[in-house]
This record gives sequence, structure tokens and C-alpha cells, in this order.
Amino acid sequence: MSTLRASERIINEFAQGLRSLEDSVAWFSSLEQVEQKSVLHEVVRYVMQAHATVNDAREGLLRSGVKSTMTPAVLIVREPILEKMGKIINLPPGEYVKSWRVLLSTFAVADTRRREMECRGTCSHAWHNLS
Repeated sequence: MSTLRASERIINEFAQGLRSLEDSVAWFSSLEQVEQKSVLHEVVRYVMQAHATVNDAREGLLRSGVKSTMTPAVLIVREPILEKMGKIINLPPGEYVKSWRVLLSTFAVADTRRREMECRGTCSHAWHNLS
């Protein structure tokens, strides 16, 4: 697994229940602002690859610990989700941690669904075989 970048490992460990949200947030918060922006772009790509739906986003929001009135929370549960994620990653730096929580939690829901539906027993994705 050493071929995974730290961000890949942390995102996927969280999605698979191998890392807590608070630990993931602490890691994200330790990054420089420019790295945080890059990781937000990365998690959006993962959310897109997992084919997240607004229902996934609603469930993710519930798990994220972010109030439903916060900007990233308001955006993630609206269609079209791809356009809204583009707005989330362009929010100001003060919104990065909330955005991380919302996007990471949405990815976890969508990726879990995908692992259970598409990858069950036949998956060769390194990021789905961490444990």
C-alpha cells in the first residue's frame, strides 16, 4: 500500500471506517492552505468517481457534523451535485474544514455503496483493499 499518497490513504481509510472523522479533520487542518485546496480538489474527484448522488450527500451531511445551514452543507444537497461541488471547492479558506467534512463524508457514503454494489468480492482497487 505504500504506493498510495497520504491524502489517498486518509480519504479511503475514512471511507472504509479505518480512520475517524476527527482524525481525518486533524490531518487536514495540519496542512498548509494551498495543500488543503489541493486535497479538496482531490476528494471532489473521488466523490465524482464514486458517482455520488444528492441522497449520498444528504447522508454524508448527517455524518459530517456540519450544521445544515453552513454554506458547504447547503450546496452539497442541491442538484446538480457536480456544479455544487465546484462551488464548494471555490469557497474561501475559512470554509475549507467544513467543506472537507462534508465532501469526505459524502465520499464515504457513495464509496461504501459502490464497494458493496460493484466491487463486492471482485475488487482489485488498491484503495478498496486497505484492511
